Order: sequence, then C-alpha cells, then structure tokens
Amino acid sequence: MKTELFNGLVGDNPYFQAGFGLMGVGVGLTVLRQGLILGSTTLRRRLLVTLEVNNKDRAYEWFLTWLAHNANTAPQKRATSRWFRSHQLSVETAVEQRSNGSSSAIFRLVAGPGTHWLRYQGAWMQMKRERETRSMQLMSGNPWETITLTTLSRDRDLFPRLLAEARDLAMKSQQGKLVIRTAWGIEWRPFGQPRQKRPLHSVVLDTGVSEKIEQDVRAFLQRRQWYADRATLSVDLGIPYRRGYLLHGPPGSGKTSYIQALAGALSYDICLLNLSERGLADDKLIHLLSNAPERSFILIEDVDAAFNKRVQTSEDGYQSSVTFSGFLNALDGVASGEERIVFMTTNHIEKLDPALIRPGRVDLNVLVDDASPTQARTLFTRFYGGSDDIHPDVVHRLADQLEDIVAAEMGNGRRISMAALQGLFIRSGAVEAVESCRNLFVGKQV
Repeated sequence: MKTELFNGLVGDNPYFQAGFGLMGVGVGLTVLRQGLILGSTTLRRRLLVTLEVNNKDRAYEWFLTWLAHNANTAPQKRATSRWFRSHQLSVETAVEQRSNGSSSAIFRLVAGPGTHWLRYQGAWMQMKRERETRSMQLMSGNPWETITLTTLSRDRDLFPRLLAEARDLAMKSQQGKLVIRTAWGIEWRPFGQPRQKRPLHSVVLDTGVSEKIEQDVRAFLQRRQWYADRATLSVDLGIPYRRGYLLHGPPGSGKTSYIQALAGALSYDICLLNLSERGLADDKLIHLLSNAPERSFILIEDVDAAFNKRVQTSEDGYQSSVTFSGFLNALDGVASGEERIVFMTTNHIEKLDPALIRPGRVDLNVLVDDASPTQARTLFTRFYGGSDDIHPDVVHRLADQLEDIVAAEMGNGRRISMAALQGLFIRSGAVEAVESCRNLFVGKQV
C-alpha cells in the first residue's frame, strides 16, 4: 500500500519526472555531505591538537634525533612510555674528515616522508613528515620540510615534554664535546660527529703565549656590558662587540690545535669558514659572519693563501666570488655583525695586506713559533713522565739533554716544529727520541 502510494506520488508527478525531484535529491545529498565535513572538521578542532615544526627550527633536528634514538633502541631497553616504528625510512650520512687525510662515515636511519605513528607517555600521536620538492630554500638549495604531530586535545601538554626530552638528548650527546660547523649555503651545519674536547694544557706553546690569548678572550667575554654601555652613551662612543685574533707562525706549530683546545675550554663551538668554497660571494659571507651560532668561534685558516695579491683562488684554479673589499667589509664594515669572535691563521704573515691586519680587524696578533727549548722539554716530560717503563730521574735527565740540543740547534739557525717532535715521541722511546731528534731539524747550518 505504501509502495503504491510512493510510486503514485513520484512516478505520476510531472515535476519529478521533469527532473526537479532528482535535483532536489542531489541538493539534499550535497548539503548532507557538507554538513558531515563541517561536523568532522569542528569535531577535529575540538578533540585534536596539531603541532608543526619546520626544518628552519632547531627543534626539527632534535626531534628526528630523538625518533632515531628510540627507533634504534632495543625493545627490552626502550622506555615503556615511548614506542615508535616506521616502514618509511630515510638515511642521513655524517662524514668526518680527519686532519691526517682519513675519514669515516656514520649512517643514521630516520623517519622518511610519510605518515607514522608513535606512542608517548600513553598517548598516541600521528606524525606526518612532508617534503616540498617543487620549491627549494633559495640560498641553501635544500627542500622545505615540515613535521606535523597530531594528538588528542587533552594530551597537548605532552608536546613541550617531548620537545624538551629531544632537546636534552641532543645536548647530552654533545656534552663535553666540541662541535665543528661548516657553511652550507647561508647556513651553519655540523660537520661530522662531535669531537672530544682537547685539554688546553695538552697544546704546548711557548712561555706566556697560551695565557696571553686565553686571558684576552676571557676578558672580552666578560666585558659585554662594557661594550653595551658605550654603545648607548653616544654614537661616537659606540664600540662594536667583536674581537679578531691572528695566530701566525710556521706549519706544525700548533695554531689550529690551540684554537680547538681553547674553544673546548670555554665550551664554545667552531665554525670553520673556507673562503675558497664554490658559490661563496660577498653577500653570503656577510650573512654567515653576521649569523654565526651563539658561543662559537669563526675560524679562517691559511688566510694568506685566500687573498694573496687580493685575489682569492682555490687549489683547482677556481676563483671565488669573494672580493678582498667584501671580506674586509664582512669583518668590520657597516653590514658586519656583532657579538663575534674571529680567529685567523697564517703561515706567512708577510704576505697579508696591511689593511687586513690593522687594529679593529685583528685586535691581537700572536706569533706561534717552532719549538723552543722550554717547549721541547715540556712536551717530552708530558709524553714520558709518569710512565712505569722509565724512572722519573731518567726522564728529567733526558729532558735536560733535549732542551740543550734544541737550544744549540737554534743557535745554529736550525729549527724543529712541535708537530715533528710529537710525531717522533709517538713512534719512539725516550732514549731513542733524544738520540735521533737532530735529524728532524731544518734550516741552514752555521
């Protein structure tokens, strides 16, 4: 009866047959669909909360490191409050190049682009890692990436805890270690794995040299307010809060080793700047020097080779876009940054343009020379002193002999580097080192 009535109303209705009925059904379904979408969106906004982290923020690397740590930890050792598993992985390779020419590579598997699920302190979270391949960062050339975390609104307080835990994990991995950074485009990025800090006393310089540099750096760091006060008193009294150091001397005298040890002693990092890098221009150089990470030294090695005759050329003949005037402007020009410590090294100070090493660009100029008699003695006693294989009295007697040999050879115009002495001590016994050290002296014989 009801079916016949419906067929009568619909089938015999001329308006419905003309299409108005079907249009009404379509409109009704569209309204219902939009209502469901609006309802689900409203429900999602009320019940879910989303956190977005992009790869321009430091927390991005911290979070990926935290994920990799928990994903690579054995299940029986992993904390029960954390759970993560992914079938979409990406590899990150860190290469460490050592000064002796060798290198090592470390691979780390991290969550790749896609959707992942993790459980943190009893709450489930959805993680989406998205990579924008159609547009790149203008200066670095890297793709834009974003990580989006979504969880229930009631668990929004877990986000700060998770990020704090990721930060602490990253800081713990670098605690007691020295981080070396290099320039990637206009960004400073870690180069290789953090290195163990070298004790400052392990680098043996001549009497008073190490203390002179360290005291000057510490005094500069403690006078931040002094610089700020003179910047606010008057424009004429404004003194930029930056410091420049030049360590010059022959190869193997310990210039770079001392800078690394000093950075470790002050809990500073090192930003290694290569002026011969392809693609480096004046504007990028100014940006890098003005945006160095906090608590870091900027190290420019062999600056004499970089601007010999005011032209900067790499070993393969490539001429950099960095100009000498642009380099000077980056050091202390109008566009140069504040709160910066720059260390430069050179083997040939006589090749440097006077405009580069004038006061204001180089505030402290220190000679780090070949081994003096006192240095040779100190290095010898540190290598062989305290060993069970040789009596302390023998060590002191041999150290006296070595000191006399170095003094005599220096009187004849012959020199020996600290690097040569260290290499000799590494491969030789104490007696043999003293007997054979004369063969390592270089220079004219009077």
